Amino acid sequence: MKPLYTFLLLTISFFTAAQQPEMVEPGLISNGGVFGFTLSDKGDEAFWVNSNGARDTLIIMRSQKINNVWQKPERASFSGRAEWKDIDPVFSPDNRMILFQSNRPVESKPDRKGFDIWGVKKTKTGWSKPYHLGDSINTDASESFASITNNGTIYFMKDNPDGIGSSDIYVSRYVNRHYQKPVNIGAPINTNFRESNPYISPKEDYIIYFSSDTTGLGDVDLYISFRKNNQWSKPQSLGASINTKVGEFCPFVHQKQKRLYFSRTQQKPDGRRVEDIYSIPFDVEKYR
Repeated sequence: MKPLYTFLLLTISFFTAAQQPEMVEPGLISNGGVFGFTLSDKGDEAFWVNSNGARDTLIIMRSQKINNVWQKPERASFSGRAEWKDIDPVFSPDNRMILFQSNRPVESKPDRKGFDIWGVKKTKTGWSKPYHLGDSINTDASESFASITNNGTIYFMKDNPDGIGSSDIYVSRYVNRHYQKPVNIGAPINTNFRESNPYISPKEDYIIYFSSDTTGLGDVDLYISFRKNNQWSKPQSLGASINTKVGEFCPFVHQKQKRLYFSRTQQKPDGRRVEDIYSIPFDVEKYR
């Protein structure tokens, strides 16, 4: 029985270790000052945010995987102006577009100071010039972390002092080639706490987001909720293998890899942050 017992212990230990999040490309991509990772469906093009550990610099970075090796990161073609801050790139399900947010000037709203939702489209030579998604989905309040479904519906966070909490998750439908006025998705997802960073599945059947709910394990934790008959289920924590005593945020599920990518952040006494990108195998059905 002793060899069998030893074998079982080793098997359990291996399974447990295999399910722990792994830092994404330490030193090359994860360098202590990055967050907001998104990955193409082929797994060969990645974008994320360089925060410099203090978030005084917010630039979207890019890397390509060539011969199974990630190349030296470079500034994304649609980001990098010193006077602007760009955040939260997310691929669309068909990989033909990337949504991101920026506080760059908006021609129709010259006095606007917050973040708006912008997009870039895939072209034969790379990525298009950024375009503003309009003043129906964007408002004078900051919008951030937008993700999109197969049919063009966009979920995102909006700072809204009149909302349920300090920040809430909103949805904007794409109708007649125009985004509609955002609607607060309400309870049970939005609460008196802070909800943000919604990753919406391509079929709009589940959402992963963070909440500052004080019953969680850390500063902010990741939760999942399922949509059925136009109703959202009671949110579930993604659990202790993903959530920790620090903050987890910026979730992104790679559908082909069946992996969850997310970021962790921890504030240091000097006000700077240590933040890196992690991934873990992800089976959404175990939460359903």
